[in-house]
Amino acid sequence: MVSILMIIGGAALVLWGADRLTDGAVALAERMRIPQLVIGLTIVALGTSAPEFCVSLVSALKGTADLAVGNVVGSNVFNTMLIVGVAAIVAPMSILPLTVKRDIPLSVVASVALAAMVLMDGEVSRFDAAILFAGFLAFMWLTLRNAKAENNASDDAPTKQYSLLKALGFLLLGLACLVAGSNIFVDGATDIAQQLGVSEAIIGLTIVAGGTSLPELATTVVAAQKGNSGIAIGNVLGSNVMNILLIVGGAGLICPMTVSGITWVDFAMLTGSVLLLWLFCFTKYTVARWEGALLSALFIAYITWLVVGAMA
Repeated sequence: MVSILMIIGGAALVLWGADRLTDGAVALAERMRIPQLVIGLTIVALGTSAPEFCVSLVSALKGTADLAVGNVVGSNVFNTMLIVGVAAIVAPMSILPLTVKRDIPLSVVASVALAAMVLMDGEVSRFDAAILFAGFLAFMWLTLRNAKAENNASDDAPTKQYSLLKALGFLLLGLACLVAGSNIFVDGATDIAQQLGVSEAIIGLTIVAGGTSLPELATTVVAAQKGNSGIAIGNVLGSNVMNILLIVGGAGLICPMTVSGITWVDFAMLTGSVLLLWLFCFTKYTVARWEGALLSALFIAYITWLVVGAMA
């Protein structure tokens, strides 16, 4: 019970901290007159990936690499199959052409690269991590360049205004909550895995991945209901790319990881889910309700297979 409360409390602290960190960073950037377009594509995007990054980094530093990589693999499968699937069931989702032409192919390439690195020698070395992180820098450069070329809108949208002291306070408070919450969350998840005799990889692929992806689920379903699904799906897939390139790449640079519990089946689900979504989107730039139901059903089957395998 204490471990379950640690997971819940740690996740809540991480998510609240990420929100405060993002608010403080955005306010600070605006006081420095950084354009909102740049803020949105960098600070806000990084803020939404902060929970996964902190949880994976803390896991790697504590020697639980399966939890770290499982978090990323599970989060991406969760994003692509359950989030897109449920949102499409709520309302058929239109997909932006840029998502089909850029975000989905990049997600496929990143997924294949991670799978190849881990399955070849069972580890993410500093060299592997450097390749992934270089990919993240290239992705950010490409995203910023394309956005600036396509941006014709006014840059004067209203945002929250904070004093310099308050912005710095939110920034530091958010960072402290992320670090503390990540430690509590990882300790609770690891303790449960040990008590139940379940591998850290399974805990990372299920509980940890689901916990860090819940905000994206809520946001995407609401966006689908309001008819803004194209942007929401673009954000989900952009998050998938950043999860692999930034989180695994950044964590691996700091602490190389030896991975043993993530199997070829997990990587097949990671890559196959994106390929299936690409197939659905490729012709009509739409994910229909039946396609969303199929994605959700496959996700439930995968999680059931993981749980049954863990209990056997």
